[in-house]
Amino acid sequence: MDTKTQPQRNTTFKNEIFEGLSSFPKHLSSKYFYDKKGDKLFQDIMAMPEYYLTGCEFEIISKNTVAIGELFRDKEKGLDLIELGAGDGKKTKVLLKYMTENNFNFTYKPIDISENAVEMLSKNLAHEMPTLNVEAEIGEYFEVLERLKGFNKRKKVIMVLGSNIGNLKHPKAIEFLTKLQDAMLPEDMLFMGFDQKKDPQTILNAYNDETGITEAFNRNILTRINREFRADFEVEKFRHWEAYNPETGTAKSFLVATEAMKVSIEKLQLTVSFDQWESIHTEISQKYDDKIVSWLAEESGLRIETSFTDEKEFYKNYAFTKA
Repeated sequence: MDTKTQPQRNTTFKNEIFEGLSSFPKHLSSKYFYDKKGDKLFQDIMAMPEYYLTGCEFEIISKNTVAIGELFRDKEKGLDLIELGAGDGKKTKVLLKYMTENNFNFTYKPIDISENAVEMLSKNLAHEMPTLNVEAEIGEYFEVLERLKGFNKRKKVIMVLGSNIGNLKHPKAIEFLTKLQDAMLPEDMLFMGFDQKKDPQTILNAYNDETGITEAFNRNILTRINREFRADFEVEKFRHWEAYNPETGTAKSFLVATEAMKVSIEKLQLTVSFDQWESIHTEISQKYDDKIVSWLAEESGLRIETSFTDEKEFYKNYAFTKA
């Protein structure tokens, strides 16, 4: 497991806090929601009935396990299955079980920004599938893109589940997909989940549950800043707010200050002023249709080979190769 990048990640977090809270409008990245508490809150979110994404993708992988697995298989040299944003691996385990039981020659490389998630997944897989060859790493997407080019001795399948691509605006998504394409050889494959456009109320409900789990998940970034950078955010004075624009397919999350206040962040030597009802933009969750995904692929030098969807057609997993 790679821990060398820990100081670098701390510096990046520090720089992004300074920049985001010094800007107008203020913003913070959702990738910093995730620590031990954040991982648990996200697992609680995935279990909510309103949060359809996990169930839909689990249905897709469960009902199409053989088709997806055989799409990945390389009978001659085997393959490296590299998962970006692996999380708890619940959906991936369905595929891993099929692949280990059907004589696939492969190594599974889960990569996640959360050290806690990587450690838990590695431990669980060692217990559940002791014969599986696992090489886990801690890191974020753009960090590992250069390293992906080094996996060139046999086929690699890069997997991004959970519609993580949705956290990127289209220009950034094209940049990310282009870098993935650049790291791919002709025989390689990219397997990625995209949440589809649907009834706007269904989308709002998924990110705005009445039980307050999503609010706690968003607020966790302030809790982390308090703990790691000696800040004095009064976390309960920030309200979570969700908005969805069906024209652009963009869901946005905000933390809104319910009163005017000043926040001191000691380790950054920074004091941040908030007006009443001022917001911090914390997350986007982009929604797609086939036209948008085809456009993203074309702009990135990729070609859609096939796709899989759930019964309600709420969600799709696309398989891409180099164009």
